[in-house]
Amino acid sequence: MHLSRFTYSSDKGLSTPYAPPKFKSPGNMGRIGDGRYPPAEQPSRSSASKRSRTSQFDVGQHRSKKKQRVTIRQTETETETLTLNHTSTSYTRTYATSSTYSYNRRKEKRHKGKSKRTSAEDKRKWVYSTHDVSPYLDRVVFMSYNILGVKNAANHEDLYHNVAPKYLDWDYRKRLIRKEIREYNPGIMCFQEVDCYDDLDYLLQKEGFKGVYQARTGDACDGCAIFWNRELFDLLHEESIEFQKFDLRNNVCQLCVFKMNVKNSSKDMGASNSESISSRSFVVGNIHVLFNPNRGDIKLGQVRLFLESAQRLSLEWGDIPVVLAGDLNSMPQSAMYQFLTSSKLDIQMHERKQISGQIYPLQNRSFKSSFIYRWSDEELRLATGTGASHLIHQLQLRSAYAGVPKWGSDHLALVCELAFTDGGSET
Repeated sequence: MHLSRFTYSSDKGLSTPYAPPKFKSPGNMGRIGDGRYPPAEQPSRSSASKRSRTSQFDVGQHRSKKKQRVTIRQTETETETLTLNHTSTSYTRTYATSSTYSYNRRKEKRHKGKSKRTSAEDKRKWVYSTHDVSPYLDRVVFMSYNILGVKNAANHEDLYHNVAPKYLDWDYRKRLIRKEIREYNPGIMCFQEVDCYDDLDYLLQKEGFKGVYQARTGDACDGCAIFWNRELFDLLHEESIEFQKFDLRNNVCQLCVFKMNVKNSSKDMGASNSESISSRSFVVGNIHVLFNPNRGDIKLGQVRLFLESAQRLSLEWGDIPVVLAGDLNSMPQSAMYQFLTSSKLDIQMHERKQISGQIYPLQNRSFKSSFIYRWSDEELRLATGTGASHLIHQLQLRSAYAGVPKWGSDHLALVCELAFTDGGSET
């Protein structure tokens, strides 16, 4: 078991054309869920460029290549395409296929030289919406990525005892991260566990990005960073929260307001839509929530402040869309996820240690749904800010990965593309 990360967006003018499934990535840090595997060889860019993106995959095709010791599994996956606009949220259910990769460890043998994998085997596949989104040309590709802090990896060697040292070396990993960024070509990137910001900033400036950084407080050496393509977007506002100021540990979050440059916006839209073009602004939030699974009160308190700040900025800048990303250190079936997606939570219906879903129950429980767990006054205060037992937020959030299998995504890049829609229209 390891922890899922999500990208959320509000329903104020952003739709989700497509998102990639989460599985083996060239730039991963050696862990996929509970597994601890070294990263795959990088695909040939010349070969990859010859392959065009398609919206459908051959479901019935199953291939097994013994020489590569890799099993390719085609699975039919139900995905949700969410239309998010100012007035309503409509759902279009589609079916797509995604390719996942798994090693046959029993038959795996060591061979001298590099593995001769094809680019098709190494590359992650996008999951496309079958709904026509061609009228919406103002699109933004978002990336959320816990890149694994260098010192965090060094201090927890037990987690990576099956990983070759070179795969944990920062000089090696940063080159893979750079290649992965080029592959996805994101406009906005939210990183967590950044402890070599100056190094990362230097590399990404060469790729046309600018960034802002917020270090964690206390003895921690890492923090969060947001980067954006400086030709596509202008930074209008930046702020951050040090949760220590609210007795909520040393974690931090970032909030930025961006505006898409008009010159890069849709050129085919008439003069009547000039106002909508010039108002392509949105809030981006980036957070790394406390890991400790026992402190559900702290986790909820951090997320609560994060959501409240995002909502405030959205209103201050004209009720603009909100996109939230980060490492939530929570599972998709958890009360934390329920709070984000349903906008409310009665915390006394959940045990404090089970808020994030990280700890599997040691024994089966037959408590009814009306069972009330006891939270201390201090725990309620940290979780809700007021001492009440209910949490509510005003953002209407939808997961960009709803319908995509949510196996462990720790230290894997999550990428999705959102498109602006005009008020009252649907995709």
